Amino acid sequence: MSMSEELETITLTEEQAKSRRSRNIAIGLVCGGLVVLFYVMTWVKFGEAMLAKTG
Repeated sequence: MSMSEELETITLTEEQAKSRRSRNIAIGLVCGGLVVLFYVMTWVKFGEAMLAKTG
């Protein structure tokens, strides 16, 4: 491929761009929810262990 050749780009329609954005937001919310879930589960597990050691 020579430097003078132009790369082809894909131009999304407005509907496709909106659909992609909505999907990205949904994936982001799911990932964020998993982070919060794992964080809470970790604190619950540590809390049980701390209570068992002091008691």
